[in-house]
Amino acid sequence: MERVPILKIGDILLVSIQIDMSDQTAVALQEDLAERIVATGSHGVIIDITALDIVDSFVGRMLSTIASISKVLDAETVVVGMRPAVAITLVELGLSLHGIRTALNVERGMELIAASRADDDRGFDDDPEDVESGTAATSP
Repeated sequence: MERVPILKIGDILLVSIQIDMSDQTAVALQEDLAERIVATGSHGVIIDITALDIVDSFVGRMLSTIASISKVLDAETVVVGMRPAVAITLVELGLSLHGIRTALNVERGMELIAASRADDDRGFDDDPEDVESGTAATSP
């Protein structure tokens, strides 16, 4: 079984999917990534899907699951390199990819994660009203 490589760049893990994803490969990726997030203390995951010409509901669910696992482990997920045909297919399949931000390339993905971490460091939570008004969230 092929494994998807996971590279560490600062506090971000980069996953570049260059192979067709089977069920076994997807499960292995989810487990490997969860272990790497914990082992490295990474706060961001970038999944590069530039090499994927076609996505189906399986790949869409896999991306959502990875994002959910990462979020529980305090890491934000950004999917980069999505081709227009892939975006159209995901929308047509009704897959909204909850919890996943997207960017055109790895550099923009890294910028999104850095901006998100900067907001977290200033004490903002995920409430858009707090972010828009500039008020920091406080814990009781």
